[in-house]
Amino acid sequence: MTPLRQQMLDAMAVRGLAVRTQETYVDSLGRMARYFKRSPAVLTAQDIEAYMLHLIKDRKLSFSSVNHVAAASRFLFTHVLAQPETGQRMLPPVARTRQRQPELLSRLQTAQLFASCHSPMVRMLLQTLYACGLRLSEGCHLRVADIDSAPDRQCVRVVAGKGGADRYTLLSPTLLTLLRVHCRRFGCHHRPEGWLFFNPKTQQPLSACGVQRHYQAARRDAHIDKRGSTHTLRHGFAT
Repeated sequence: MTPLRQQMLDAMAVRGLAVRTQETYVDSLGRMARYFKRSPAVLTAQDIEAYMLHLIKDRKLSFSSVNHVAAASRFLFTHVLAQPETGQRMLPPVARTRQRQPELLSRLQTAQLFASCHSPMVRMLLQTLYACGLRLSEGCHLRVADIDSAPDRQCVRVVAGKGGADRYTLLSPTLLTLLRVHCRRFGCHHRPEGWLFFNPKTQQPLSACGVQRHYQAARRDAHIDKRGSTHTLRHGFAT
């Protein structure tokens, strides 16, 4: 690990950036460094703007990917290189993200998607994302203790969601019944960490990438042409 990378990680940890944000920033700067074959610390604003243009025109990446580069560069110049004034002058413009309406699944398509997911563990996670409106990272890190089944409450506690904030979301009786069956089947409440959705081999929470692969495989097997990821289930919950 290079000293600059370690300084970047330390600065983000001190400021409480989410782990996912830290990974995204480091990855964005690493890709830019490999593109120029130089350290990001010696790049100019013109270099960064040229790289962002390359991502849009040549790589055909989304504006959100370009914004990751801009945000990571801003953090690097301001907090790591200790050049706030110079950093602001060198700050590349942030592209405006295009607002697109998500492609929602019908209730029938959602049911077909769940039926086509061959992993019981992942299928239960997808059903929980849909019933509670959770982000994938939030669902992967649910614990048994986060499920409040008391009749006068019946809610799900989300710990350190987006922005590091905790919140509560609803828990339907149908989902509660399914989760109880799930816990009896996999013994979630008997495991030290109490993860609801875990890899039986590593005993660690399911990885987001692995869940996305299962989702896309289930979508194809269900012959669903609509594009999207597990976040589609969150949109379905909202509508």
